[in-house]
Amino acid sequence: MAGEVRQLDDRKLAVLRAIVQDYVGTEEPVGSKALVERHNLGVSPATVRNDMSALEEDGYIHQPHTSAGRIPTDKGYRLFVDKLAEVKPMSAPERRAIRHFLDGAVDLDDVVARTVRLLAQLTRQVAVVQYPSLSRSTVRHIELVALGPGKVMLVLITNTGRVEQRMVDCPGAVGEAVLADLRAKVNTRAVGRRLPEVPGLLEDLPALFEAADRPTVTTILATLFEALAEQNEERIMLAGTANLTRFGHDFPLTIQPVLEALEEQVVLLRLLGETADAGMTVRIGRENAYEGLNSTSVVSVGYGSGDESVAKLGVIGPTRMDYPGTMGAVRAVARYLGQILAES
Repeated sequence: MAGEVRQLDDRKLAVLRAIVQDYVGTEEPVGSKALVERHNLGVSPATVRNDMSALEEDGYIHQPHTSAGRIPTDKGYRLFVDKLAEVKPMSAPERRAIRHFLDGAVDLDDVVARTVRLLAQLTRQVAVVQYPSLSRSTVRHIELVALGPGKVMLVLITNTGRVEQRMVDCPGAVGEAVLADLRAKVNTRAVGRRLPEVPGLLEDLPALFEAADRPTVTTILATLFEALAEQNEERIMLAGTANLTRFGHDFPLTIQPVLEALEEQVVLLRLLGETADAGMTVRIGRENAYEGLNSTSVVSVGYGSGDESVAKLGVIGPTRMDYPGTMGAVRAVARYLGQILAES
């Protein structure tokens, strides 16, 4: 008996998978006759109709109007993503194209700009890329350059390719020997450490210098601490908003609430999810807390060097989405972006 129940469940799952695939591909409600013709389900049209009735009763599909066809509900897409969809891998030419496009970037801003454009082109959805989080980055190098009698340029370079520059007006002339000593001490203690940890590692440095040099050292360190504390990870980049116009009929009334939501940076960051959660996340329809995005799905994943995520990227589109292809593209782009940051 248990075997019969399992077989029945598998058959309904096969019918649901076929409905999702056909609806995503054709944009038309799917009828039992079309399912039997297009898919090798191995059962009669009457059996398929019964299975569709059961799926509808369980809330996985619904009839949008009086046509005989059915379309998936958010619950149906959820089951499809969780149980039925296999992430579609990028082909070798696609992977080469991704690598070639991202490899041409000249700095972090260019890397992020190329990534978001590429993701929008690959998925034909709206792409969102969060800049690498400073709080999750580590120090690669801190440079101090004398520019004049009382002026020093401070350059902070992180492991994610982020470069922060600050001009420091010092209380007096800065000797090259003092600057070299400070540069060496700062880098010895700070390189490889997380940015939020660094102030605690450097706060006692002024005491290691001659009394006459301490005001200058304190001023330079204060500027460095300001650069470390700035929460620049709240920066994101968006591309492909125009792609939404192709899906006008996928949104209940108008795409206006979606466009308004996309203008809210805080909303987008919340959509991408916590940076610490690096795994693939798919939020469908009303799983998105923001009401204006209840007719969309969001596919996001963390990127970074090694196993650690420093930020997230993803795409936003209608719930009638090619989930396997979108998930594959998002995962591939995140992987290459992580490699490029690790190599930079």
